[in-house]
Amino acid sequence: MEKGQTDSQEQNQEVSNTEENTEQKVGSPSETSEEVKELSPEDKITELEDKLARTFAEMENQRRRFEKEKEDAFEYGGSSFAKEALSLIDNLERSKVVLESDDTLKNTEALKKTLEHFDIISKDLISIFSKNNIKPIESLNKKLDPNFHQAMMEIEDATKEPGTIIQEIQKGFTIKDRLLRPSLVGVAKKPSEPDKKVEENKENSEKK
Repeated sequence: MEKGQTDSQEQNQEVSNTEENTEQKVGSPSETSEEVKELSPEDKITELEDKLARTFAEMENQRRRFEKEKEDAFEYGGSSFAKEALSLIDNLERSKVVLESDDTLKNTEALKKTLEHFDIISKDLISIFSKNNIKPIESLNKKLDPNFHQAMMEIEDATKEPGTIIQEIQKGFTIKDRLLRPSLVGVAKKPSEPDKKVEENKENSEKK
């Protein structure tokens, strides 16, 4: 019995030693990997310098965006108010058209003086807008520019090059270098040619 127990203890000791050796062998690659991954002091300094440089660059970009937003708010912050104020000029122009179309007022001194006052008020408003960098867009006899004009109709006109603005329905304005609202215009188009068959039938009927 003592001999059997001794053999059993020796076998258990051998198994234990084998497991310890196995654990040491399994663990050694991980330890080696950690040693490889560990950065040198110089590499750590380089990494920190790179992170610091990227942080400073991001802060500078944010500062520039903030400055741009602040500048835009100062330069163009009154755009909404300006658009509303332009309705004053529109109403003056509409009132002039209504008065000029009134048969009872045509060729009267009262109409003449009223229109003169309207013109003075309109010029004063445009002058005030101009002092605040809000300026009217020149349209008549200009080529249609989609950046500043919006064509509302085409009008046949043989004397003008197609695409030339010959009617201004509503005046457009810019604020500094930006469009506040486009001019609503009518542009010239080439007159349509009469149907030759219709002309021939007309000539033949006249001869008869």
